[in-house]
Amino acid sequence: MFKNLIPTLFVIFIIASCYGPQRDCARFKQGSFSFTTHIDGEEVTTTFHRNDAIEIDYFEGKIDTSSVRWINDCEYVVKKINPKNKSEEKSVHMKILSTTDSSYTFEYNIVGQSQKSRGTAIKTN
Repeated sequence: MFKNLIPTLFVIFIIASCYGPQRDCARFKQGSFSFTTHIDGEEVTTTFHRNDAIEIDYFEGKIDTSSVRWINDCEYVVKKINPKNKSEEKSVHMKILSTTDSSYTFEYNIVGQSQKSRGTAIKTN
């Protein structure tokens, strides 16, 4: 029984180590997207349009424009162009963790802070 255990565990390890999430991040550098989250117990949706270096956000009837600086195909930093207060002056680091044909899952945090959040953006065009 133990003779078969080691080769079986080895095969399982090899198969498991070959799996990795799909990350075709370049497909999401441009386009229109929507992102839904919960704020104070309410579900809210933000839509945004990104064209490589600029991102325009539409949230609750307000429009904000941010610069986008790509670190690599799967990571970028977003910074509001016309911040209205100190908290809006802070940059946000975004990292795409996995992709599908029409969406990507990402992790984000304010630059310099360790607390990270996750979300999924859906490509709408």
